[in-house]
Amino acid sequence: MKFKRLGIGLSLTLLILALIGAQHLHREKLPPGDPDNGGLTTPEGFETLVVADSTGLARHIVVNGNGDIYIKLRYFGKGQGGGTVALRDTNGDGKADIMRNFGSYQDHSSLANGITIRNGYLYYSSSLAVYRSKLIPGQLLPDEKTELILKDDHEHGAHWHITKPMAFDDQGNMFVPFGAPSDACQDMVNSPGGKPGSPGVDPCPELEKHGGIWKFSADKPNQTQSDGTLYATGLRSIVGMRWNPADKNLYAVVHGRDNLHRLFPELFTSWQSAVLPAEEFVKVTQGTHVGWPYYYFDQMKGKKMLNPEYGGDGKKEGEGAKYQKPLFGFPGHWAPNDVLFYQGNQFPARYKNGAFIAFHGSTNRAPYPQAGYFVCFVPFKDGKPTGNWEVFADGFAGVDPIINVSDAKFRPMGLAEGPDGSLYITDSRKGKVWRMMFKGDRNAFGNKQLAAMEQHKQLAHIRTPDEVADNLDVKTTELGQRVYNTYCTPCHQRNGLGDGSRFPPLGGSEWVTGNKKRLIEVVAKGLEGPIQVAGKPYNDLMPKHDFLKPEEMAQVLTYIRKSFGNDADAISVSDIQRVLGTK
Repeated sequence: MKFKRLGIGLSLTLLILALIGAQHLHREKLPPGDPDNGGLTTPEGFETLVVADSTGLARHIVVNGNGDIYIKLRYFGKGQGGGTVALRDTNGDGKADIMRNFGSYQDHSSLANGITIRNGYLYYSSSLAVYRSKLIPGQLLPDEKTELILKDDHEHGAHWHITKPMAFDDQGNMFVPFGAPSDACQDMVNSPGGKPGSPGVDPCPELEKHGGIWKFSADKPNQTQSDGTLYATGLRSIVGMRWNPADKNLYAVVHGRDNLHRLFPELFTSWQSAVLPAEEFVKVTQGTHVGWPYYYFDQMKGKKMLNPEYGGDGKKEGEGAKYQKPLFGFPGHWAPNDVLFYQGNQFPARYKNGAFIAFHGSTNRAPYPQAGYFVCFVPFKDGKPTGNWEVFADGFAGVDPIINVSDAKFRPMGLAEGPDGSLYITDSRKGKVWRMMFKGDRNAFGNKQLAAMEQHKQLAHIRTPDEVADNLDVKTTELGQRVYNTYCTPCHQRNGLGDGSRFPPLGGSEWVTGNKKRLIEVVAKGLEGPIQVAGKPYNDLMPKHDFLKPEEMAQVLTYIRKSFGNDADAISVSDIQRVLGTK
């Protein structure tokens, strides 16, 4: 009996030593982090290296079982050689030494996002379609044959939220969102983008084909929206969405509406418009209704509030309680663009099954500094958070406060988990890719490391701004600049450089310094459809600003024609009246 017990004890000891040895060997295989930690701040025990720094305007990312990396780029072509890029590390140092572009397909629309691997296929999307290509074992690039899985066959022009990220369950289903174009279902035909006081349409016709998630077959080719079924609704815009294998449910991070102060200045201050409404982290099940366009979530009140287009004033709850509340309501305009549930064992145990969220960062918080631009972590168990959200990785922007989006060095975008449990993060500005690895003591990781990152919540790009002290317009006296800061900076930024992707720069723009008549008409009547600015393509919606008084329009147009490096002559009230036929 003693020998038997001794044998069992010896076996257990050998098993433990083998596991420790395997873990040690596994960590030895991880490449070293960069001396500067990739320029980022992470909890103690983590190391970061830059895998690549110039892939193109990187969006979502996926890592294959052999370590090959695939990234969806924002644009097809335009000097990038294809809408998708593949990376391979051939010598084990963690740095990509092979980079190949691919993806020749008919839809060249600009705002591309989703990419994932399923059953030996690489799925990737553009604004209007989901494709897949067969992965070939041992080969970096997939089969040249491209299969169209889903086509957005709607009639729409510069639709604001038509990107097609996708998620897959374990039953052969594919989930794809169809975003809505407006803030709160305003009349987009007669008032593109909405104008101050525009009511919302009730019932909202956009919810018939937009503002929700549809379920499709993951393998059936040439589907359109009519081949799918509506899975969830009341979701204005989704860029990040993921199936959680731990509890077998779909989750999404939802962009809230914009322009509370611009459209309803008598009801909402510029501060309220900067921090509201919440960006929502939601669990999505069959029949979920999150409330858009009728309601938004106020993270400070913890309630769904009636949108002003439907009679709300920031205080009315209406029937908001009947709509699903988020798991977390993050401050407004942080732009959550990806979510990932961590499945690996490399990180400390507390990260297992938790959610990482990448905040791309705001563009429209003026007159307050921009916010977001970091990656957070939400501890998670049994389908719900087990604690408050945490700052996991910061330093992407490289500056604090962030006054203009173009001031930010990098913007975190996509998330992926590698086969060894490393976390990968993409940057949408220059195409940098980071890999985060844990090299510390998993058992000793805890409050000390978390407390150090908690201090980042006091930085200007994360904390809630002070309504007076952080207002950048307090000392602005020029009328043209004040009008510009109120109505133009959400897209074109305080420095006139735009956001680097969706919204064009005003500095050096032929549209600004050129023909006066064209410029006045663009501001007064709006603009929709593809254009070129300084040789770069843009295709988004410029709302009408016909609500501006002739004096305000003349002042703001004169301001932009003489600012941001421009030196064109002034525009007068008479010019405005002549062009618009009001003189």
